[in-house]
Amino acid sequence: MKVAVGMSGGVDSSVAALLMVRAGHDVSGVLMKIWPGPDAPGAARSACFGPDEIEDIRAAGDVCARLGIPLHVFDCSANYEDLVLRYFREGYLAGTTPNPCVRCNQLIKFGILPDAARESGLAFDRFATGHYARVEHDAALGRFLLKKAVDSRKDQSYFLYRLSQKQLAATLFPLGELTKNRVRTIAREENLPVHDKKESQDFYGGDLKDILGRDGLEGNIVDREGQVLGRHHGVWNYTIGQRKGLGIAHSVPLYVTAIDAKNNRLVVGPEEETYTRSCLARDCAWGMVERLAAPAEVQVKVRSGGRLVKAEISPLDEGRTRIAFAEPVASVAPGQSAVFYHEDIVLGGGIIESAA
Repeated sequence: MKVAVGMSGGVDSSVAALLMVRAGHDVSGVLMKIWPGPDAPGAARSACFGPDEIEDIRAAGDVCARLGIPLHVFDCSANYEDLVLRYFREGYLAGTTPNPCVRCNQLIKFGILPDAARESGLAFDRFATGHYARVEHDAALGRFLLKKAVDSRKDQSYFLYRLSQKQLAATLFPLGELTKNRVRTIAREENLPVHDKKESQDFYGGDLKDILGRDGLEGNIVDREGQVLGRHHGVWNYTIGQRKGLGIAHSVPLYVTAIDAKNNRLVVGPEEETYTRSCLARDCAWGMVERLAAPAEVQVKVRSGGRLVKAEISPLDEGRTRIAFAEPVASVAPGQSAVFYHEDIVLGGGIIESAA
């Protein structure tokens, strides 16, 4: 096949490209440029969005040269600003905790990037990336299934749950059956120049005010009864369940339990007030089924690094779903995604609207 591999300059995408070459495919590297500039070469890399992007482009070019494949770079910065950064800003300023990686995967990395490659004249049958996940076609269901990676510690299916059937049908995940240690070993054995490169852990490594375009507007930190306990430095600096950085001396540890952006208030309480037995998710997307027609028993993850919890999900109107947890769950943050699993298969997911 002809395969376009989404390159990032990191070890995972580099090994994905290597494996596609080893499999005998006609491989091209494609890379999305999302930083609008100015560049700052040599900056310490800690995030996927930042002024040191030029270093990643160079690294991807070195890998492609080593593999004997071309690298095509596409400037997606305007699309990224419109579809990801604006979403990010609006979410934080509204008091939610948005997940830009979920949105980027759906709209940019598996959408605009391969589309731009094809529009440029690059022909390919499949689009491959270095994500740790698997995709399989179920003939009985007549659907493509997104599944967890074999390496549970690196599984990235949470970030990919919004991929459509069309996107999954055209996607390959060469690392889905491998562990991270094995990927590093393959890169080292092949003498890829990125074999020991550190991973980008965050979306953005700088100060959030750089993206939000404003400094924090100070306001009150209050308890559930409205008693003022302290001052915050902008509600977007905090998330549900946060304990550190509140600057409040109290008889018991206090945690953020609600973000009231409308009134510029941060509500805090003891740890037990961070737990909830249910929540609502909106804008739900489904993978294993076309839509949720009846209540279902699932496992759910409400944060990318969170644990799986048993729950019952029930369909509501307008693409919403009610999630009833089998046990209390802490720090359910509006704006984050709730992703539903049936064993190792992604059933679907949605954006957390509220605890209920």
